[in-house]
Amino acid sequence: MGGNGTFAAGNIVKYRWKTVGTVHGVKILEPISGSHKLPEEAHASRMYILQHPQNGHFAQLRIYDKRHRLRFEIGYHREPSLDKSCVPVLHYHVYTYPPGSSLFKRSEARMATAKMWRKLGKFMKGVVFE
Repeated sequence: MGGNGTFAAGNIVKYRWKTVGTVHGVKILEPISGSHKLPEEAHASRMYILQHPQNGHFAQLRIYDKRHRLRFEIGYHREPSLDKSCVPVLHYHVYTYPPGSSLFKRSEARMATAKMWRKLGKFMKGVVFE
């Protein structure tokens, strides 16, 4: 996968992620260098998963729309705005795009819901939802 799954000014961008497996048909990406987040846009898939390299447990899942834009992210890691104890919490962000803009706005972190867990929990190896 290229830089952000795209070409930059018509030039091929160095690969920043590699596919290392799948969970229920969704690709698990691993950063080759740089960012420890998933791409902000995707052309090959509608969802990607990132796992912690130390233990293979779930770290992040991103969902993209038909226009390849990031729309939803759920993560399991420290989120000081939700929990000051520095333990991982299952939380999410919603991404919106103002009319006529290609730049997104990311919502504040919110705790994941039971409905989200029922729908997406199968992708979250190593996460306990209470």
